[in-house]
Amino acid sequence: MKTSIIESDIIIGMLDTGVWPESESFNDTGFGPIPQKWKGTCQKSANFTCNNKIIGARYYLTDGDNGPEDFISPRDADGHGTHTTSTAAGGLVSQASLFGIAKGTVRGGVPSARIAVYKICWSNGCSDEGILAAFDDAIADGVDIISLSVGSFIPFDYFEDSIAIGAFHAMKKGILTSNSAGNGGPTPGSVVNVSPWSLTVAASTIDRKFVTKVKLGNGQIYEGATINTFDLKGKMYPFIYGGDAPNLTLGVASEFSRYCFPGALNATLVKGKIVFCEYFTDYEGVLEAGALGAVFQDTGNKDFQFSYPLPFSTLNVNDGRMIINYLNTTENPTATIFKTSQDNNQFAPFVVSFSSRGPNPITTDILKPDLTAPGVDILAAWSEASTVTEGDTRRTRYNIISGTSMSCPHATGAAAYVKSFHPTWSPAAIRSALMTTAIPMTSNNNIEGEHAYGAGHINPLQATDPGLVYDAGEIDYVKFLCGQGYTIANIQLISGNSSSCSEETDGTVWDLNYPSFALSSTPG
Repeated sequence: MKTSIIESDIIIGMLDTGVWPESESFNDTGFGPIPQKWKGTCQKSANFTCNNKIIGARYYLTDGDNGPEDFISPRDADGHGTHTTSTAAGGLVSQASLFGIAKGTVRGGVPSARIAVYKICWSNGCSDEGILAAFDDAIADGVDIISLSVGSFIPFDYFEDSIAIGAFHAMKKGILTSNSAGNGGPTPGSVVNVSPWSLTVAASTIDRKFVTKVKLGNGQIYEGATINTFDLKGKMYPFIYGGDAPNLTLGVASEFSRYCFPGALNATLVKGKIVFCEYFTDYEGVLEAGALGAVFQDTGNKDFQFSYPLPFSTLNVNDGRMIINYLNTTENPTATIFKTSQDNNQFAPFVVSFSSRGPNPITTDILKPDLTAPGVDILAAWSEASTVTEGDTRRTRYNIISGTSMSCPHATGAAAYVKSFHPTWSPAAIRSALMTTAIPMTSNNNIEGEHAYGAGHINPLQATDPGLVYDAGEIDYVKFLCGQGYTIANIQLISGNSSSCSEETDGTVWDLNYPSFALSSTPG
């Protein structure tokens, strides 16, 4: 049997902001009938239709979650859910790009897999009630893998965490939950979604990086770190220092306007010009003042990029000083900002700075994150109801964004791929295969070592034949929880059954058959 036929029986449940079903990434041409095991539904809606690719769709709305821009249906108004869904299981689409940037063929991890959409997140957030209801439905519907690029800003104990509770119930039914590790890095102990019965995924770079070059009137060119989708055709424009354009009407001094905060700039002096700002704040100040573009001096990490609603680049401090010198010594300074180009990232893969780090804040003797996967500058499908970025008015079918939300569906796709080869494997066995075959990484690029990348960088092809697997089931996790000192009431909240602790079920964390090892110590 061909691999694509086997994969077409795999159903991935995506718990996110919904999906844009008309995207070419979800075209069902060539798909056969829906797998007989599917028990779900396509929730009726005037503006949403399923097909043989997106075989199911539901939405979960609680009071106060939605805003005026939301669709009261599984349709995605944000873009996030469409992006993650196409990353996990989108079909092959040629000539995809973000306004010509990163042009090529996009595809998901398992392009032949089926998709079930569970819209749990709205413009005002994602409710615990919606998350738990979606887990229950996904389990009953017959999904094989659950993907959840959602998490709290801070870690919660297992019995207070709706995602951990839902993932435990999924595990009991043989379904692995793939979770994002969070975007709180590089702060130690910031990792979230750390339950040992789910897969926790960090974000790492790929071998492509984007650069946005700035050229001055004296011919000097500097490399910046943004995604600039605007093409000024190399034309030189007047270049002004923010400190020379204070908004005196509001009593703003040059010491403040040089940072280009909202309201700080004189619109008359700035309009139609490129502005240089000494400190990276945001685009709002230059945009509202009518600037044609902006160059910011930025002391932050430059291992990932954002796009902006005007020509924009960020430079390091040394290059920023050179530009200030040019502005101060040139009578009529000019500059241009080139459209973003791509280059080879020779240091990839390494864990990006924003990816949340361990040690595990809930159970320090279990290593989290489990592994890392691509999550930086990922091109994938986008909702046509959403703009390219905040403050923009343009729409796009494909967008480039970064986050552990992007790495999670990469791991989801890999887990589904392993599941297609080993349909009877438990969630623990699939996670074990992904972890034990991960490509080893080094602390040379990540000083936090395993607290950044866990077992290493995901290697899906190798994971189908891992050799030894570390298996575990419900009773093993109950023993773990008992050994951690949780009360019977707490454990029942997580497990949903009448589990009880006794000498037989009281195990230490090291008794859990986990494919990584961690040992915490208290300074003495």
